[in-house]
Amino acid sequence: MLLPACERADRTVAPTEIAPGAPLFTAGSGTSSILLGRGTFAERFHVKRKAKRTAPPKSIEWEIDIMAKDPTDVAVQSITFQPGGHSGWHSHPGPVFIQVKSGTMTFYESDDPTCTPLVRTAGQGYLDTGEHAHIARNESSQPAENIVVYFAPQGAVLRIDEPAPGNCPF
Repeated sequence: MLLPACERADRTVAPTEIAPGAPLFTAGSGTSSILLGRGTFAERFHVKRKAKRTAPPKSIEWEIDIMAKDPTDVAVQSITFQPGGHSGWHSHPGPVFIQVKSGTMTFYESDDPTCTPLVRTAGQGYLDTGEHAHIARNESSQPAENIVVYFAPQGAVLRIDEPAPGNCPF
């Protein structure tokens, strides 16, 4: 049986790259989401900011550098995961900043051969660079809410469903 090629943001996955009978993607479950907003920054931009805090308890230096050469969409979404809920394996066309607003979330990366859990609790963040697939899971007994900020090429889909990479048992 010949499977059709699967379109991805970075390339087309040929049928020969997919194991016979393997699903082309993994579906999420136990989640609900609300798109809070999406806007396009049409002009190229470059923001470079340094800050220094010298007040106790200790002094810190902080720096951020954000640049876009082409029109860039920024989208904000609220995603709630019920206990046992998960996103399914997926990737994004650009970086995604995830803030756990309430509850506890566990993230797994497709390129981690040991399937090490990355646990984040309320007030903590997880940065997905958009370079490889990952899965978000609520492995706790309480709901968890995330605020998610996507950076993507103008008009691009924000989520790209992916097959399970095989490094994790789920």
